[in-house]
Parts: sequence; structure tokens; C-alpha cells
Amino acid sequence: MQKGMIIVLNGVSSSGKSTLAKEITKLLPDFFAFSVDDYDLVIEKMEDRENERLLPIETEYFYYRNAAMFSDRGVNLILDQILHDPTTSQNFYETLNSYPILIVGVHCPIKELKRREELRGDRRIGQAIFQLSFVHKQETYDIEVNTYANSMMECAKEIVDCLESDTPLLGFEKSLEQFESSRSSIK
Repeated sequence: MQKGMIIVLNGVSSSGKSTLAKEITKLLPDFFAFSVDDYDLVIEKMEDRENERLLPIETEYFYYRNAAMFSDRGVNLILDQILHDPTTSQNFYETLNSYPILIVGVHCPIKELKRREELRGDRRIGQAIFQLSFVHKQETYDIEVNTYANSMMECAKEIVDCLESDTPLLGFEKSLEQFESSRSSIK
């Protein structure tokens, strides 16, 4: 069985990843949006966070393995997530390094990120700006989109055009090389 394609939307909180994933599914109805935020709700139901009875493994460990399981069965996914620390990146690269991946950088100006955070009301104000200090620092993307400069549908069309083009998808491979290089320089 052929592995399902995985479109990875990587960007800070409030950059528009979830809305963009929904727009992509309108153009690619055989793709399914799989958000780490939604997956965290599964983990939250298992845990007793009030009493700090937590799973001793980070959510992303399970999230990426679930993405791999779907792909193994031929399911095409759109991952809505943030590569936000070395552990998350390690889980991402180690788990998905043999899968077909289109990696997308999702960008939005700081002023708009602040406005979206305030409008949403479900995020800590300043979270997106804090995340900018480490998101998009090591990744090489197959395509980058700006959800402020372009409509979500325009961004979705750019992503679909990139996916359907004959251009080799090398972003994941290059990002993995950069990640491994940065890890070896720390040792």
C-alpha cells in the first residue's frame, strides 16, 4: 500500500494554520486535517491535569506516530502543528523521515498575530511572539505562505499548486539535515 501524503503546516500560534488546513481540504477532499491542538484534547481526557496526573511522554510523541499510522494506511493528512523545541523536532524527524511530506512555513506579521490572539481569546497574549524566537529558525520549506498578505484560499491554492507540481519536495530532507547538524554541534 502506498503511504499517504502529509502536508505539514508549521507556524506560530494564531498564524492561521487551522483555517488554512480547512481551506486545503476544500481543494483536496481526499486529505484530512489533523491538528496537534485537537490531538491534545485526547491526551487531556486521559490525564487528570488538576491533580498533575500526567502522561510522562510529550503529546507530540503520540501525535507523530498517529500521523505515521494514518499515512501507512494510505490516508493523506494535513498536520497543523508547531516545531517548537528540540524534543518536538526530534519526534517529528525521527518518526516521519520515511514519509512523503510537503513542509509549509505559515507566516503572519507580528501586528496581525497580536490582533488575532486578542480576537480569539483562547490563547495567552504574547504566545505567538514568544514562539517566533524559535519557530522558522531551522526549517527549510517546500513553500512558504503569508496568511495576512494573501487570503486563506489563495494560500491554499499555492500549497496545492506546489504539491501538484513536478518540483521535488526536499524541504523535510533539508530540514532534517539542519536539525541533525545542530544536534551534533551541541554535543
